[in-house]
Amino acid sequence: MAPSSSSGPAYAKDEKVLCFHGELLYEAKVLDSRIKDPNDKKDGYMFRVHYKGWKNTWDDWVPQERIRKLTEENKELASNLKKDMDAQRRAASKPSIPTSTKKRPYGSDLTGSSQRGSEDRSSAVPQPPRGTKRAREIEGIDKEEEFVRRPAVRLFIPDSLKSILVDDWEKVTKEQKLAAVPSPTPINQFLRQYYDSEANTRRVGSADADILEEVIAGVREYFNKSLGRILLYRFERQQFYEVHKWIESGHGEHAGKSLCDMYGCEHLLRLFVTMPDLIAHTNMDSQSVSRLREELAKVTQWLAKRIPKYLATEYEHAGQGYLESAKNGS
Repeated sequence: MAPSSSSGPAYAKDEKVLCFHGELLYEAKVLDSRIKDPNDKKDGYMFRVHYKGWKNTWDDWVPQERIRKLTEENKELASNLKKDMDAQRRAASKPSIPTSTKKRPYGSDLTGSSQRGSEDRSSAVPQPPRGTKRAREIEGIDKEEEFVRRPAVRLFIPDSLKSILVDDWEKVTKEQKLAAVPSPTPINQFLRQYYDSEANTRRVGSADADILEEVIAGVREYFNKSLGRILLYRFERQQFYEVHKWIESGHGEHAGKSLCDMYGCEHLLRLFVTMPDLIAHTNMDSQSVSRLREELAKVTQWLAKRIPKYLATEYEHAGQGYLESAKNGS
C-alpha cells in the first residue's frame, strides 16, 4: 500500500536524508517534492534530491521508498552496505582459485554467498531421486540456464554473527552438542520484539510499515518450510524428528506450535546465510530484491547488537541415548 499524501510529504525541503542509488545509500538533501499522480493523491510523493558531493547533473526525482531518515542506525546501515560492496569487489578482482574439496562450515565464507559446505549438514527429509525436478526449480525457475543468468544476491552479515555461525558448526558437528529446543528465546519472540522496535520508526499505514510486516511474515514462513529441508546438520536430525512429534502430537504444551516457536536464533542465522540462494530462485525484480536486502540487513544488525539476549544460551550435551539414536539413524 502506498503512503497516503493526505498528511503531506514525509520529508521537508532542505532536509538531509539518505537515498538509495543502486544498492548503496548516499547522503542527500531534499530539494523539492510533488505528488506522484495528481489524479490519485493516495499514490504518495516524489522527491527531488541532490546527492552530497555529486554534481547537480545527478539531481533526480525519486520515489519516497528510496529515501531514509538521516538517523545513526541508517548511517550505520549505509556504511555496512558499502563495506559489503567493497568486499565483493575485492573478491571479484582476485584470480580464480580451484575450490578445495575440504568441507567448510556455515559462516566460513560469508562475504556475500550462501555457500553451505559442511559434510555434516544435509537434508532431514528424503531427496528426490535422480532425474526428477529438483527443489530449487519450484519457485518459478524451470530452466537451469535462466537460474545461472540471475545476478548474485548479497546479504550483509555482521562479523560477530559470522563468528557465532562458525562456533555453532563446531559445537554441533565436532563437539556433538545441541542448541536447546525449545529455545528460551525462540525465533517468534525475537521477531515480535524486532517488529515492535522497528515499527516505531515507520508511519502507520505507510508502505514502509507494510513492507516490515511482509518481511517478518516471510522470514517466519521461510524458516518453517526450510528448517527440516536445508538448515539442519546431520547430527540434529533426531532432535528435529522429536520436536516435530511434539508439535504434531495434538496434546501437551508444544502441540500446535510452529518451528519458529521452538527453535532459537542459532538456527535463524543459518536461514539468513541461505537467503541469497532462496531469493535467487524466485522471480523477484531487482527493486524488490534490493528492498528485501535492506530489510534483512536491518534485522541482522539489530540481532548483532543483542547477542547476549538471543544467542547466549549454552549448547547441551546430547547424551548417550541420543548419540546412539543419531548413529543408528544416520
